[in-house]
Amino acid sequence: MTQANLNETVCKAGYTATIRPPASVTGAEKAANAKSYSYTGPMGDAEEDHLVSLVLGGDPNSPLNLWVEPPSPDHKPGGGPNNPKDVVESKLSKAVCSGKVQLAAAQSAIATDWTTALTRLGLK
Repeated sequence: MTQANLNETVCKAGYTATIRPPASVTGAEKAANAKSYSYTGPMGDAEEDHLVSLVLGGDPNSPLNLWVEPPSPDHKPGGGPNNPKDVVESKLSKAVCSGKVQLAAAQSAIATDWTTALTRLGLK
């Protein structure tokens, strides 16, 4: 993934569906990953998340890019994943695809601390 091929990759509608692993793969990965992070809550309330999201060119299969994200503090048990990081990923993706932010800067900001990524890049 590079700045030069954004229109053929992350900025192309439907791109992530072409690289997202199937649930038959991610289910086993999620269980193993949860164990490695000592997550013992309901698996349906956690999300196997990409450190650098797929919409920002993150590797869909690398264990180094995957982690089990526990539910957010305002989560309702049994309500499925509630991930405020998704909003940040979406805003970063739009900024990258509109040319406001370079891909590498967005990747670095979200990998460093997703809670401050938008501020670091002047998007908030």
